[in-house]
Amino acid sequence: MMEKVLTRNFEKPGSHTLKVYEAGGGYEALRKVLASWTPEQVAAEVKKSNLRGRGGAGFPTGLKWGFVPKDSPKEKYLCVNADEGEPGTFKDRIILERDPHMLLEGAILASYAIGAGKAYIYIRGEFALGGERMETAVSEAYARNYLGPNILGSGFGLDVAVHYGAGAYICGEETALLESIEGKKGWPRVRPPFPAVAGLFRRPTVINNVETLANVQHIINQGAEWFASLGTETSGGTKLFCISGRVNRPGLYELALGTPLRRMIEQEAGGVIGGKRIKGVIPGGASCPVLTEKEIDVPMDFDSLARAGSMLGSGAVIVLDEETSMVETLLNLERFFARESCGQCTPCREGTRWFVQVLTRIANGKGTDSDPGLLLDIADHMAGRTVCPLGDAAAGPVKSFVTKYIQEFLPIS
Repeated sequence: MMEKVLTRNFEKPGSHTLKVYEAGGGYEALRKVLASWTPEQVAAEVKKSNLRGRGGAGFPTGLKWGFVPKDSPKEKYLCVNADEGEPGTFKDRIILERDPHMLLEGAILASYAIGAGKAYIYIRGEFALGGERMETAVSEAYARNYLGPNILGSGFGLDVAVHYGAGAYICGEETALLESIEGKKGWPRVRPPFPAVAGLFRRPTVINNVETLANVQHIINQGAEWFASLGTETSGGTKLFCISGRVNRPGLYELALGTPLRRMIEQEAGGVIGGKRIKGVIPGGASCPVLTEKEIDVPMDFDSLARAGSMLGSGAVIVLDEETSMVETLLNLERFFARESCGQCTPCREGTRWFVQVLTRIANGKGTDSDPGLLLDIADHMAGRTVCPLGDAAAGPVKSFVTKYIQEFLPIS
């Protein structure tokens, strides 16, 4: 049986408390690092572990930390992205609720590695319980000298602030998140400059996802080689997968990266409700292109899904059965993207609403033979033409749903 890493404390009574976290070896990685490791050694160990970002992009974490200029005289920041808004995704919220100290220790270690003296944990405003437990964890950490001006007498200091968003999906995009923390409208920034050079308050900044940082203390405690061995050649560790839709056992599952998608559905999630056939699977959240039933014999890792024409994304697996209307499903997704588009870029602002208009017409039985082509044309004029990836996120599902299930988008003859 695969070793649990991130979820090892989840079922313990009081798992969110400092007492339970310390009893399970919590903050030992921090003590170890502050006693004898340099920041460069921490970054090198994370880089060697093949830890890739768990927020969706899958960028190598250690490499990302290395972009922060070491000789900059400016104050450096770490921002924790806990603004989990991707439909079908709920892993970060559960970490906040069940094991907030695991995230906090990872954030402290990351801050040490990049030389940050201030960290912000940006939490989605609806996460009431997760936010409350994160605030309590921060207070407990200050009381135990895991935070403050001179952590454990090491000379390294870090202050942590919990900052709440207002529930805008766009603020999960890292530069929109920075704008929101600064008190501005959550509009993504044009890059360059990139956050590593000019991020929060135009100072060097690293933005990492909750699940990403939750892995760091385990890498330090058990070694980069151990962590790398849990996943694939290019993606180390386990992954939290959120499985939902038409399955018997929806929920959060910790599995090795590279686990076959079909096995996840049939064994972990107990198969499709009522023994019905799979019609399609969205493998990584609402913004990922759908896979047909014939395409789901694929390992669930970043590279394998890219080769299959989709993405691992946040690891939100949404299963659609034979009775699912693909038109209604896509319309539901595009309503979400239209509502959450920030409006800064014309292709996204207008294109998402055109998607909704055309798909509504089709769903109401008033579609035309030209509508599938129109949807694809709109998608082509959105993808790659916006400041942030939301335009691509809205266009990707349209391209995959319309091309793979085109008969459902054509009028009944």
